[in-house]
Amino acid sequence: MNIVLLEPEIPQNTGNIGRTCCATGTKLHLIEPMGFRINEKSLKRAGMDYWDDLDVAIYDSYNDFLEQNPNAKMWYATTKAPNRYCDVSFGENDYIMFGKESAGIPEEILVENKDKCIRIPMNPEIRSLNLANSVAIVLYESLRQNDFTGMQMEGQLHRLHWK
Repeated sequence: MNIVLLEPEIPQNTGNIGRTCCATGTKLHLIEPMGFRINEKSLKRAGMDYWDDLDVAIYDSYNDFLEQNPNAKMWYATTKAPNRYCDVSFGENDYIMFGKESAGIPEEILVENKDKCIRIPMNPEIRSLNLANSVAIVLYESLRQNDFTGMQMEGQLHRLHWK
């Protein structure tokens, strides 16, 4: 899977998303401009010590991203979408884009991709969920649909054994 952040603004969100991507074997794509520098302490603190293991690509612009990923099967996560994220079929190598925290994905992009726009249902009084939480919700649904390919499926206790 691939997570795409279009112009992320908050380093802690991006750090948390980076950690989630490491935990799931997901590539993270960051599209400039960003509201922080990639070497900020808050970014790495949120991603903990996983940031150096993250498969990450940085692009100068949305057009640069499209040029470098011409065959990407894209999904656009937005509160404005007609489709629920749990009602679409994700492929193993799909790209799921999330917009910046203050404005989301520009409507110019959304109107060109209506059938690929997905939403997380929530109460109408709430404007949006936290970006890192939204990424985790949609990403894990896409991984579930693909039977968590390549992921560890069992855990082990540290001191005791399962009965």
